[in-house]
Amino acid sequence: MTKPASDQRIRVLCVDDHRLVREGLALIIAREPDMEVVGLASSGDEAIEACVQLNPDVTLMDLQLGAISGVDAIRAIRTRAPAARIVVLTMYQGDEDIYRALDAGAATYLLKDMLSDDLVRVIRQVHAGEHPVTADVRARLAERAAGPTLTPREVQVMELVSQGMRNKEVAAALGISDETAHVHVRNILAKLRVSDRSAAIAVALRRGIIHVQ
Repeated sequence: MTKPASDQRIRVLCVDDHRLVREGLALIIAREPDMEVVGLASSGDEAIEACVQLNPDVTLMDLQLGAISGVDAIRAIRTRAPAARIVVLTMYQGDEDIYRALDAGAATYLLKDMLSDDLVRVIRQVHAGEHPVTADVRARLAERAAGPTLTPREVQVMELVSQGMRNKEVAAALGISDETAHVHVRNILAKLRVSDRSAAIAVALRRGIIHVQ
């Protein structure tokens, strides 16, 4: 895709909890004559505030941002600024991560191992109103759509199971009966196509259903 004909630069906000990554992105963008970095943010709170105050053309958003996740920040930003154009740039490769980010309003989803030339190309595409999606991302979304997904309550249960809680402890934590907790765990195992809790945790982590902080 060719660069914009206008002399107006694409104003980019970089959001990442690692300073080295933020500064690296800023250097990549600064090399482009049609782009400029207008702000850097290290947390979800900072990202939301910066988007409201700076009104960037494109925001590069990591997902792992601490108390307020990148997905929550995307949703909050899009609520305040429905036209905001957000590019997820992350190490998370799970199909559930991808689905949640796009569902929250991200324009596209990129992995941090991509080439810098590809990154600036995508920034230009998103600025132009496009939603470029890689073949790998499409494949992961198709795979997710082909199978059963966990309900919000089942995700809660899965998070507690990953902390080592047994059914009785899960029930107490969520204010449900032991039997209901047992049913949730049984349904989770069936949906993830595994036979035990350890395997369920492994699959849930790989797919981005849960994360270990």
